Amino acid sequence: MSALTPPTDMPTPTTDKITQAAMETIYLCKFRVSMDGEWLCLRELDDISLTPDPEPTHEDSWEDLTDLVEQMRDDTEDPNYLMANERMNLMNMAKLSIKGLIESALNLGRTLDSDYAPLQQFFVVMEHCLKHGLKAKKTFLGQNKSFWGPLELVEKLVPEAAEITASVKDLPGLKTPVGRGRAWLRLALMQKKLSEYMKALINKKELLSEFYEPNALMMEEEGAIIAGLLVGLNVIDANFCMKGEDLDSQVGVIDFSMYLKDGNSSKGSEGDGQITAILDQKNYVEELNRHLNATVNNLQAKVDALEKSNTKLTEELAVANNRIITLQEEMERVKEESSYILESNRKGPKQDKTAEGQALSEARKHLKEETQLRLDVEKELEIQISMRQEMELAMKMLEKDVCEKQDALVSLRQQLDDLRALKHELAFKLQSSDLGVKQKSELNSRLEEKTNQMAATIKQLEQSEKDLVKQAKTLNSAANKLIPKHH
Repeated sequence: MSALTPPTDMPTPTTDKITQAAMETIYLCKFRVSMDGEWLCLRELDDISLTPDPEPTHEDSWEDLTDLVEQMRDDTEDPNYLMANERMNLMNMAKLSIKGLIESALNLGRTLDSDYAPLQQFFVVMEHCLKHGLKAKKTFLGQNKSFWGPLELVEKLVPEAAEITASVKDLPGLKTPVGRGRAWLRLALMQKKLSEYMKALINKKELLSEFYEPNALMMEEEGAIIAGLLVGLNVIDANFCMKGEDLDSQVGVIDFSMYLKDGNSSKGSEGDGQITAILDQKNYVEELNRHLNATVNNLQAKVDALEKSNTKLTEELAVANNRIITLQEEMERVKEESSYILESNRKGPKQDKTAEGQALSEARKHLKEETQLRLDVEKELEIQISMRQEMELAMKMLEKDVCEKQDALVSLRQQLDDLRALKHELAFKLQSSDLGVKQKSELNSRLEEKTNQMAATIKQLEQSEKDLVKQAKTLNSAANKLIPKHH
């Protein structure tokens, strides 16, 4: 920081000059990726206020700048700050990649193959997102970081993913976990279930904690945002040929040049770009709306099944209660009978004791069976009560989830209505512009007709002028002939 101290023989610069110098500086070492419309840009560090003071002073200008740079340096060296910055960069890159991929699919007929550059960059960005904050596992060859481990968990959460995992394991050309993870991403995109699988994986933070650091992208809010953005990819079709493709040795490097803004780009296509963006957003919202409707229908079916099960359990509980009451009454009756038999045995003759003893043993045996049956019924009742409590808790959670989904659906429908209104407004503007062009073309045709008429009139005037010149020449010659005769 000693380089910031000015020489003593030079005049101290003002705060305006310091601000100008700071604004002309680009910090590429700790940049932040952000989005400017549909382009990539580098956000300047906003920790330093670049607003000049209304009354600049010469005493503390360099000291203030030194303190600010030291503060910026301390912030950028904080690991949490760096991880948050990396998460933000990856999220913005994922937004640009997914948006560009959807636009490309719409322009190319919604069918993409593995040789298409934006599709390759999308998989590179997804690979970086899955690798962010990944814990290193020690093996006999050293430490290894692979995102194949978390992807294997998806088949345990979503049974439909078992087919993809089995297909990846059966591919003969894959030898490394990285290659298997890349193949899994491609197959999930072809199946149009990548968003569903990522959401199921992100919702299980307790399972992901085994593979990721606490501040990794998959453990934070950015991971859920990226999983939501992946829903838009369900509108495209992708076709990949895994056989013969070397997924193990590919180098995953993000090509930023595909997303940088071209300063010489013309402004004539801005209207078409806005319309295309609106259509893409409309398709994305419709696909998300369809996905949410399917989720709400599934949840509603689960709620109906739980309600039926709850009704059945209630009926079984009532039957069990009636059974317990009946058993209690029978047990009381057996006790009364046994006590009566004992009293009669004490007072009766001895020759009847054998028969009475057999009856008493049978009564005791019957009482023991009824007691065991009662214990079994009580255990079953406890199990049914615990199952009912679990069902009620699951129903409450499902109702809460349904309410959240309905709120999200309402907001998405509102956004869709806004997009439709904007589309109608653009269509109205386009219609009005077409009407203006039509009026101008009619006015232009009228002006051409008048011009043709004026040209014809000019030709007539020129012809009459030529006739007048000929008549004047004739009169002059006649006058010249008459003048000598008078002389």
